[in-house]
Amino acid sequence: MRPHRLRSVFVTAAVVAAAAVSGTTSATAHAPAAPAPASATAVRASGLGALTELFAERLLLADKVAAAKYGTESPIDDPVRERQILDDVAARAAGLGLDPDSVTAVFRDQIEANKLVQRGLYARWDAHPGERPTERPDLAKEVRPALDLITTRLLAALRETVPVRADASCGPRLYAEAALSAYGHRLDVLHLKALGRALPSVCAAD
Repeated sequence: MRPHRLRSVFVTAAVVAAAAVSGTTSATAHAPAAPAPASATAVRASGLGALTELFAERLLLADKVAAAKYGTESPIDDPVRERQILDDVAARAAGLGLDPDSVTAVFRDQIEANKLVQRGLYARWDAHPGERPTERPDLAKEVRPALDLITTRLLAALRETVPVRADASCGPRLYAEAALSAYGHRLDVLHLKALGRALPSVCAAD
């Protein structure tokens, strides 16, 4: 198993165990994810914690993406849209003095994490029709503008964390912050796994 996958498994197991003890995460992971209190998010609005908070927020939006697409012809995998996003963040990264390749890798991980949530929700809704969404969010007017805002904030956070992301201590600190974000946002097992998938490319030293 690759090191980053091992760390992801460890963090997932640790947070699931902690959440289970406190009663915030069900064993079957059918409870919807709830947002963290605003005060908790504000306290961790800098450093690696800012990144993991934004990753978690983006993953919670994946629920709306899934609800918007489920039962339609819109596919989970959309290579054209994904390429547009990656090309855009690469260009913006260069303008911010960031390495476009490393930033693209981070955002590629966010896309894959988002799709992991979508696939998991599709499977859940197929198996449990009563849990299917009753409303379809507007992907163009509601969901994508929210994702675009997170993209802007993520780019700023990546710029602010260049030194810490290059440090050898980045990995352990990142996964510790991810655990706090997961706990604060009360992520269920599906979103925990996706959060682990969102992390591998953040630390330049890994």
